[in-house]
Amino acid sequence: MLRALALALPLAGAAGAAERATVPVQAAAQQGRAGFEGVVEAVRQTVIAAQVPGAVVELNAKAGDRVQAGQLLLRIDARAADQGAAASNAQVQAARAALEVATREYARQQQLHQKNYISQAALDRAESEFKATSAQVAAQMAQAGVARTQTGLHTVRAPYAGVVAEVPVALGDMAMPGRPLLTLYDPTALRVTAALPQSLAGGVQGDAVRVELPGLAAAQQWPRATRVQVLPMVDAATHTVQVRAELGTGLEGVVPGMFARLWLPAPGGSTAGQTVTVPLKAIVRRAEMTGVYVQGEGGQPLLRQVRLGRAEGERVEVLSGVVPGEQVIVDPQTVLRAR
Repeated sequence: MLRALALALPLAGAAGAAERATVPVQAAAQQGRAGFEGVVEAVRQTVIAAQVPGAVVELNAKAGDRVQAGQLLLRIDARAADQGAAASNAQVQAARAALEVATREYARQQQLHQKNYISQAALDRAESEFKATSAQVAAQMAQAGVARTQTGLHTVRAPYAGVVAEVPVALGDMAMPGRPLLTLYDPTALRVTAALPQSLAGGVQGDAVRVELPGLAAAQQWPRATRVQVLPMVDAATHTVQVRAELGTGLEGVVPGMFARLWLPAPGGSTAGQTVTVPLKAIVRRAEMTGVYVQGEGGQPLLRQVRLGRAEGERVEVLSGVVPGEQVIVDPQTVLRAR
Protein backbone atom coordinates (compact mmCIF):
# COMPACT_ATOMS: atom_id res chain seq x y z
CA MET A 1 0.00 0.00 0.00
CA LEU A 2 1.09 3.55 -0.68
CA ARG A 3 2.54 5.40 2.28
CA ALA A 4 1.60 8.97 1.47
CA LEU A 5 3.09 10.66 4.53
CA ALA A 6 5.54 9.72 7.27
CA LEU A 7 6.64 12.39 9.74
CA ALA A 8 9.16 11.47 12.41
CA LEU A 9 8.77 13.10 15.82
CA PRO A 10 11.59 13.47 18.39
CA LEU A 11 11.76 10.94 21.14
CA ALA A 12 10.78 11.87 24.69
CA GLY A 13 13.02 9.19 26.14
CA ALA A 14 12.67 5.48 26.57
CA ALA A 15 10.17 5.97 29.39
CA GLY A 16 7.85 8.01 27.20
CA ALA A 17 7.95 5.37 24.46
CA ALA A 18 7.19 2.65 26.98
CA GLU A 19 4.06 4.48 28.19
CA ARG A 20 2.47 4.43 24.73
CA ALA A 21 -0.04 1.63 24.27
CA THR A 22 0.08 0.04 20.84
CA VAL A 23 -1.99 -2.55 19.01
CA PRO A 24 -1.17 -4.38 15.78
CA VAL A 25 -2.94 -3.58 12.54
CA GLN A 26 -5.39 -6.43 11.95
CA ALA A 27 -6.61 -8.13 8.80
CA ALA A 28 -10.19 -9.37 9.04
CA ALA A 29 -11.92 -11.72 6.59
CA GLN A 30 -15.06 -10.55 4.80
CA GLN A 31 -17.12 -13.76 4.92
CA GLY A 32 -15.26 -15.50 2.14
CA ARG A 33 -15.55 -12.61 -0.29
CA ALA A 34 -12.92 -10.67 -2.19
CA GLY A 35 -13.27 -6.89 -2.35
CA PHE A 36 -12.15 -4.77 -5.29
CA GLU A 37 -12.03 -0.99 -5.19
CA GLY A 38 -14.14 0.81 -7.76
CA VAL A 39 -15.79 4.11 -8.53
CA VAL A 40 -19.34 5.28 -9.17
CA GLU A 41 -19.91 6.37 -12.77
CA ALA A 42 -22.84 7.82 -14.67
CA VAL A 43 -24.11 5.58 -17.44
CA ARG A 44 -25.10 8.68 -19.37
CA GLN A 45 -22.77 11.66 -18.96
CA THR A 46 -22.37 14.38 -21.56
CA VAL A 47 -19.78 17.09 -22.02
CA ILE A 48 -21.58 19.82 -23.96
CA ALA A 49 -19.10 21.79 -26.07
CA ALA A 50 -19.45 24.92 -28.17
CA GLN A 51 -20.01 24.48 -31.91
CA VAL A 52 -19.68 28.13 -32.86
CA PRO A 53 -17.48 30.99 -31.61
CA GLY A 54 -18.85 33.87 -29.60
CA ALA A 55 -19.13 35.42 -26.16
CA VAL A 56 -21.29 33.80 -23.48
CA VAL A 57 -24.08 36.34 -22.97
CA GLU A 58 -26.47 34.26 -20.85
CA LEU A 59 -25.73 31.50 -18.33
CA ASN A 60 -28.69 29.86 -16.62
CA ALA A 61 -27.05 26.84 -14.96
CA LYS A 62 -24.52 26.20 -12.23
CA ALA A 63 -22.95 23.07 -10.79
CA GLY A 64 -25.48 21.01 -8.86
CA ASP A 65 -28.58 22.30 -10.67
CA ARG A 66 -31.20 19.81 -11.78
CA VAL A 67 -32.42 20.60 -15.30
CA GLN A 68 -35.17 19.30 -17.53
CA ALA A 69 -34.85 18.12 -21.11
CA GLY A 70 -34.88 21.09 -23.48
CA GLN A 71 -34.22 23.65 -20.74
CA LEU A 72 -32.14 26.66 -21.81
CA LEU A 73 -28.71 26.40 -20.21
CA LEU A 74 -26.52 28.87 -22.03
CA ARG A 75 -26.66 31.39 -24.83
CA ILE A 76 -23.81 32.59 -27.06
CA ASP A 77 -23.79 35.99 -28.78
CA ALA A 78 -25.64 35.38 -32.05
CA ARG A 79 -25.90 38.90 -33.51
CA ALA A 80 -23.59 38.18 -36.44
CA ALA A 81 -25.37 34.89 -37.13
CA ASP A 82 -28.78 36.60 -36.99
CA GLN A 83 -27.63 39.19 -39.52
CA GLY A 84 -26.34 36.43 -41.79
CA ALA A 85 -29.68 34.63 -41.53
CA ALA A 86 -31.55 37.84 -42.36
CA ALA A 87 -29.34 38.37 -45.42
CA SER A 88 -29.98 34.81 -46.58
CA ASN A 89 -33.74 35.27 -46.19
CA ALA A 90 -33.58 38.44 -48.29
CA GLN A 91 -31.69 36.59 -51.01
CA VAL A 92 -34.35 33.88 -50.98
CA GLN A 93 -37.07 36.50 -51.47
CA ALA A 94 -35.17 38.02 -54.39
CA ALA A 95 -34.64 34.61 -55.99
CA ARG A 96 -38.33 33.78 -55.63
CA ALA A 97 -39.29 37.07 -57.32
CA ALA A 98 -36.95 36.27 -60.20
CA LEU A 99 -38.48 32.80 -60.41
CA GLU A 100 -41.97 34.27 -60.74
CA VAL A 101 -40.81 36.43 -63.65
CA ALA A 102 -39.06 33.47 -65.29
CA THR A 103 -42.15 31.29 -64.84
CA ARG A 104 -44.46 33.81 -66.52
CA GLU A 105 -41.95 34.40 -69.31
CA TYR A 106 -41.64 30.69 -69.97
CA ALA A 107 -45.44 30.34 -70.09
CA ARG A 108 -45.69 33.18 -72.67
CA GLN A 109 -42.93 31.63 -74.78
CA GLN A 110 -44.79 28.34 -74.78
CA GLN A 111 -47.97 30.02 -76.04
CA LEU A 112 -46.06 31.88 -78.78
CA HIS A 113 -44.35 28.66 -79.85
CA GLN A 114 -47.69 26.89 -80.11
CA LYS A 115 -48.82 29.60 -82.55
CA ASN A 116 -45.51 29.34 -84.44
CA TYR A 117 -44.59 32.96 -83.62
CA ILE A 118 -41.16 32.01 -82.20
CA SER A 119 -38.65 29.33 -83.00
CA GLN A 120 -37.83 26.23 -80.98
CA ALA A 121 -34.48 27.79 -80.04
CA ALA A 122 -36.22 30.74 -78.42
CA LEU A 123 -38.43 28.38 -76.41
CA ASP A 124 -35.40 26.39 -75.33
CA ARG A 125 -33.70 29.55 -74.09
CA ALA A 126 -36.78 30.49 -72.05
CA GLU A 127 -36.94 26.98 -70.57
CA SER A 128 -33.24 27.12 -69.67
CA GLU A 129 -33.65 30.45 -67.91
CA PHE A 130 -36.63 29.08 -65.99
CA LYS A 131 -34.69 26.00 -64.80
CA ALA A 132 -31.64 28.08 -63.87
CA THR A 133 -33.76 30.44 -61.80
CA SER A 134 -35.47 27.49 -60.09
CA ALA A 135 -32.08 26.03 -59.20
CA GLN A 136 -30.94 29.40 -57.86
CA VAL A 137 -33.99 29.56 -55.59
CA ALA A 138 -33.23 26.08 -54.26
CA ALA A 139 -29.61 27.06 -53.58
CA GLN A 140 -30.64 30.23 -51.75
CA MET A 141 -33.14 28.32 -49.64
CA ALA A 142 -30.45 25.81 -48.69
CA GLN A 143 -28.09 28.62 -47.68
CA ALA A 144 -30.87 30.18 -45.61
CA GLY A 145 -31.36 26.83 -43.86
CA VAL A 146 -27.66 26.68 -43.02
CA ALA A 147 -27.84 30.21 -41.62
CA ARG A 148 -30.84 29.29 -39.46
CA THR A 149 -29.01 26.21 -38.21
CA GLN A 150 -25.97 28.31 -37.32
CA THR A 151 -28.22 30.66 -35.39
CA GLY A 152 -29.67 27.74 -33.43
CA LEU A 153 -26.19 26.58 -32.41
CA HIS A 154 -25.80 29.73 -30.32
CA THR A 155 -28.46 28.41 -27.92
CA VAL A 156 -27.50 25.47 -25.69
CA ARG A 157 -30.30 23.37 -24.22
CA ALA A 158 -30.26 20.29 -22.02
CA PRO A 159 -30.36 17.12 -24.16
CA TYR A 160 -32.05 15.21 -21.31
CA ALA A 161 -33.14 15.67 -17.71
CA GLY A 162 -30.15 15.48 -15.38
CA VAL A 163 -27.78 17.21 -13.00
CA VAL A 164 -25.18 19.79 -14.00
CA ALA A 165 -21.85 18.46 -12.75
CA GLU A 166 -19.49 21.19 -13.93
CA VAL A 167 -19.65 24.62 -15.61
CA PRO A 168 -16.11 25.61 -16.65
CA VAL A 169 -17.18 28.91 -18.27
CA ALA A 170 -18.43 32.19 -16.85
CA LEU A 171 -20.58 34.97 -18.20
CA GLY A 172 -18.59 36.91 -20.78
CA ASP A 173 -16.13 34.11 -21.58
CA MET A 174 -15.33 33.44 -25.23
CA ALA A 175 -16.75 30.16 -26.48
CA MET A 176 -14.78 28.42 -29.21
CA PRO A 177 -15.68 25.31 -31.24
CA GLY A 178 -14.78 22.27 -29.17
CA ARG A 179 -14.43 24.13 -25.87
CA PRO A 180 -16.48 22.45 -23.09
CA LEU A 181 -19.30 24.60 -21.79
CA LEU A 182 -20.75 22.31 -19.12
CA THR A 183 -21.00 18.68 -18.05
CA LEU A 184 -24.37 16.98 -17.51
CA TYR A 185 -25.19 13.51 -16.18
CA ASP A 186 -28.32 11.45 -15.60
CA PRO A 187 -28.66 10.67 -11.85
CA THR A 188 -31.17 7.88 -12.49
CA ALA A 189 -28.62 5.68 -14.29
CA LEU A 190 -25.48 5.03 -12.24
CA ARG A 191 -23.05 2.13 -12.07
CA VAL A 192 -19.98 0.95 -10.16
CA THR A 193 -16.90 0.10 -12.21
CA ALA A 194 -14.02 -1.92 -10.78
CA ALA A 195 -10.93 -3.64 -12.21
CA LEU A 196 -10.63 -7.36 -11.54
CA PRO A 197 -7.69 -9.68 -12.21
CA GLN A 198 -8.04 -11.52 -15.48
CA SER A 199 -8.04 -14.86 -13.64
CA LEU A 200 -11.25 -13.95 -11.75
CA ALA A 201 -13.23 -12.42 -14.61
CA GLY A 202 -14.55 -15.74 -15.86
CA GLY A 203 -16.23 -16.54 -12.55
CA VAL A 204 -18.19 -13.30 -12.21
CA GLN A 205 -21.89 -14.00 -11.77
CA GLY A 206 -24.44 -11.24 -11.43
CA ASP A 207 -26.29 -12.72 -8.45
CA ALA A 208 -23.07 -13.20 -6.49
CA VAL A 209 -21.72 -9.63 -6.91
CA ARG A 210 -22.37 -7.27 -4.00
CA VAL A 211 -21.95 -3.51 -4.19
CA GLU A 212 -20.70 -1.47 -1.25
CA LEU A 213 -20.81 2.32 -0.99
CA PRO A 214 -18.82 3.09 2.19
CA GLY A 215 -19.52 6.83 2.02
CA LEU A 216 -23.27 6.46 2.65
CA ALA A 217 -25.35 5.75 5.71
CA ALA A 218 -25.48 2.15 6.91
CA ALA A 219 -28.95 1.62 5.41
CA GLN A 220 -27.72 2.59 1.94
CA GLN A 221 -24.22 1.11 1.92
CA TRP A 222 -25.27 -2.13 0.20
CA PRO A 223 -27.47 -1.32 -2.84
CA ARG A 224 -28.53 -4.15 -5.12
CA ALA A 225 -26.91 -4.43 -8.54
CA THR A 226 -29.59 -4.64 -11.23
CA ARG A 227 -27.17 -5.78 -13.94
CA VAL A 228 -23.52 -6.89 -13.99
CA GLN A 229 -21.41 -6.67 -17.14
CA VAL A 230 -17.86 -7.86 -17.77
CA LEU A 231 -16.25 -5.88 -20.59
CA PRO A 232 -14.88 -8.14 -23.35
CA MET A 233 -11.32 -6.81 -23.26
CA VAL A 234 -8.26 -7.05 -21.03
CA ASP A 235 -5.93 -4.18 -20.14
CA ALA A 236 -2.56 -5.15 -21.61
CA ALA A 237 -0.62 -3.20 -18.96
CA THR A 238 -2.35 -4.44 -15.80
CA HIS A 239 -3.99 -7.67 -17.06
CA THR A 240 -7.26 -6.63 -15.48
CA VAL A 241 -10.83 -6.68 -16.71
CA GLN A 242 -13.41 -4.00 -16.03
CA VAL A 243 -16.63 -5.09 -14.34
CA ARG A 244 -19.66 -2.81 -14.30
CA ALA A 245 -22.50 -3.19 -11.82
CA GLU A 246 -25.51 -1.03 -12.63
CA LEU A 247 -27.39 0.46 -9.68
CA GLY A 248 -31.10 0.92 -9.24
CA THR A 249 -32.92 4.22 -9.03
CA GLY A 250 -33.81 6.18 -5.91
CA LEU A 251 -30.36 6.19 -4.30
CA GLU A 252 -29.92 9.41 -2.35
CA GLY A 253 -26.46 10.93 -2.05
CA VAL A 254 -24.85 8.75 -4.74
CA VAL A 255 -22.91 10.82 -7.28
CA PRO A 256 -20.29 10.02 -9.92
CA GLY A 257 -16.76 9.80 -8.57
CA MET A 258 -17.69 8.27 -5.21
CA PHE A 259 -15.53 5.47 -3.84
CA ALA A 260 -17.19 2.07 -4.08
CA ARG A 261 -16.29 -1.58 -3.77
CA LEU A 262 -17.41 -4.76 -5.50
CA TRP A 263 -17.46 -7.95 -3.44
CA LEU A 264 -17.15 -11.31 -5.18
CA PRO A 265 -16.88 -14.83 -3.78
CA ALA A 266 -13.19 -15.32 -3.00
CA PRO A 267 -11.48 -18.24 -4.72
CA GLY A 268 -10.16 -21.06 -2.53
CA GLY A 269 -7.19 -20.03 -0.43
CA SER A 270 -7.37 -16.39 -1.50
CA THR A 271 -6.66 -13.62 1.02
CA ALA A 272 -8.09 -10.92 -1.22
CA GLY A 273 -11.22 -10.89 0.96
CA GLN A 274 -9.35 -9.46 3.95
CA THR A 275 -9.61 -5.86 5.08
CA VAL A 276 -7.18 -3.90 7.27
CA THR A 277 -8.61 -2.34 10.44
CA VAL A 278 -7.31 -0.21 13.31
CA PRO A 279 -8.95 1.15 16.49
CA LEU A 280 -11.17 4.12 15.80
CA LYS A 281 -9.62 6.12 18.65
CA ALA A 282 -6.16 5.82 17.05
CA ILE A 283 -7.20 8.06 14.15
CA VAL A 284 -5.64 11.54 14.05
CA ARG A 285 -7.36 14.31 12.09
CA ARG A 286 -5.56 17.54 11.30
CA ALA A 287 -7.24 19.91 8.85
CA GLU A 288 -7.49 17.90 5.61
CA MET A 289 -5.11 15.14 6.76
CA THR A 290 -6.25 11.87 8.33
CA GLY A 291 -3.59 9.59 9.82
CA VAL A 292 -2.39 7.31 12.58
CA TYR A 293 0.78 7.13 14.66
CA VAL A 294 2.80 4.01 13.85
CA GLN A 295 5.51 2.71 16.19
CA GLY A 296 8.76 2.92 14.24
CA GLU A 297 12.24 1.61 14.92
CA GLY A 298 13.44 2.24 18.45
CA GLY A 299 9.94 3.16 19.60
CA GLN A 300 9.90 6.35 17.52
CA PRO A 301 6.32 7.41 16.55
CA LEU A 302 5.67 8.11 12.87
CA LEU A 303 2.60 9.99 11.67
CA ARG A 304 1.26 8.05 8.70
CA GLN A 305 -1.47 9.41 6.41
CA VAL A 306 -4.23 6.87 5.74
CA ARG A 307 -7.40 6.53 3.69
CA LEU A 308 -10.35 5.24 5.69
CA GLY A 309 -13.24 2.99 4.76
CA ARG A 310 -16.26 2.05 6.80
CA ALA A 311 -16.36 1.95 10.59
CA GLU A 312 -17.73 -1.02 12.52
CA GLY A 313 -18.02 -0.66 16.27
CA GLU A 314 -14.71 0.52 17.74
CA ARG A 315 -12.63 -0.26 14.63
CA VAL A 316 -12.39 1.40 11.24
CA GLU A 317 -11.23 0.02 7.92
CA VAL A 318 -8.01 1.43 6.44
CA LEU A 319 -7.88 1.34 2.65
CA SER A 320 -4.24 2.47 2.36
CA GLY A 321 -1.39 3.72 4.52
CA VAL A 322 -0.69 0.77 6.86
CA VAL A 323 -0.19 -2.96 6.51
CA PRO A 324 -1.16 -5.85 8.81
CA GLY A 325 1.28 -6.37 11.67
CA GLU A 326 2.40 -2.76 12.12
CA GLN A 327 2.03 -1.37 15.63
CA VAL A 328 -0.41 1.56 15.86
CA ILE A 329 -0.42 3.87 18.88
CA VAL A 330 -3.87 3.68 20.44
CA ASP A 331 -3.83 7.09 22.20
CA PRO A 332 -2.32 9.81 19.97
CA GLN A 333 -2.41 12.27 22.87
CA THR A 334 0.50 10.50 24.52
CA VAL A 335 2.65 11.40 21.49
CA LEU A 336 1.62 15.04 21.65
CA ARG A 337 2.31 15.28 25.38
CA ALA A 338 5.77 13.77 24.88
CA ARG A 339 6.85 16.43 22.36
